[in-house]
Amino acid sequence: MNTFQEKVTALFADHETLITKKNYPLAHSNGIYNRYENPIVTAAHTPVFWRYDLDEKTNPYLMERIGMNAAMNSGAIKWNGKYVLVVRVEGDDRKSFFAIAESPNGVDNFRFWDYPVTMPDDLIPATNIYDMRLTAHEDGWIYGLFCAERHDTNAPVGDLSSATATCAIARTKDLINWERLPDLKTKSQQRNVVLHPEFVDGKYALYTRPQDGFIDTGSGGGIGWALVDDMTNAEVKEEKIIDARHYHTIKEVKNGEGPHPIKTDKGWLHLAHGVRGCAAGLRYVLYMYMTSLEDPTKVIAAPGGYFMAPEGEERIGDVSNVLFTNGWIADEDGKVFIYYASSDTRMHVATSTIDRLVDYCMNTPQDGLTTTASVNTLKKMIDHNIKIMNNK
Repeated sequence: MNTFQEKVTALFADHETLITKKNYPLAHSNGIYNRYENPIVTAAHTPVFWRYDLDEKTNPYLMERIGMNAAMNSGAIKWNGKYVLVVRVEGDDRKSFFAIAESPNGVDNFRFWDYPVTMPDDLIPATNIYDMRLTAHEDGWIYGLFCAERHDTNAPVGDLSSATATCAIARTKDLINWERLPDLKTKSQQRNVVLHPEFVDGKYALYTRPQDGFIDTGSGGGIGWALVDDMTNAEVKEEKIIDARHYHTIKEVKNGEGPHPIKTDKGWLHLAHGVRGCAAGLRYVLYMYMTSLEDPTKVIAAPGGYFMAPEGEERIGDVSNVLFTNGWIADEDGKVFIYYASSDTRMHVATSTIDRLVDYCMNTPQDGLTTTASVNTLKKMIDHNIKIMNNK
């Protein structure tokens, strides 16, 4: 029978094997991006000393004392030459917190820092916080915008599931010490708000998602745009929809900006999520669009359909049939690392390039919004390809 210390040693050895496992791109690619064989961060990647009391006197059976349920929905940033994720870690108690995992290459060997993020509370403490979008703004701060969830005090007696959502705001210079700013003031509930990396007309620009309720979008029309004067007391007074929802599309129920857009010489590249209803519940997929450099509210390219949808094991988890993203990193050489979560359970990476993503956005047909339009679009490409094949 193994001794207590031998069991501890085995725990650490197994954990190290998991973290250092080499990750390879899948052999098949659609030409737009490459998926990878393994998830990059899971609940099992969290440190052994977060989950186990390693003192034989207080934990003689070496039981897991603080369970981790999921690692998902991570903000991302290139920091000191490392690929850094601010991971939403969810414990077995359903409380989420932020923790930082870094990798030397962006596709494997993600290792958590020793301690989770200590995020100061707002004046009204939240029950739960999650899904941080990171923006290194031109004002010199790194901002983290995330959802702060609280029980709805107006809910009927006995209703313990109704909640409210606000956009929480914090900023940092080192990813260790965070200054909590007041929550964003808006007329509607906000669960997905993203800070544009540059000033626009001397103001901070936000991508919003106005909702009537915590879950239901209601009258919220899609991804919004708002300018605010000051992030230390941010208030949305006016917002307009720049990427609208549409019936019988991948984003008919709701849509939301993922990470902040990437600036290219052709325009701003956007990555977002779209939600539709189906027999299995809500289906979350990722899609892309581009906006003008001169006017970031003007959509200049909108490829139809989804960019990425859950496949294989990605479809299974705590909330199945879901892909979600709030982080990507563009390297100076043009390579793009797309970090996405599957089914509210684990993190993955896909890689592409700026050139490929711009080409995808600019040259993929738009959604014509009807079957007739879709068939006509398909026939045009079939005609074009048949002519090419016949000329060979």
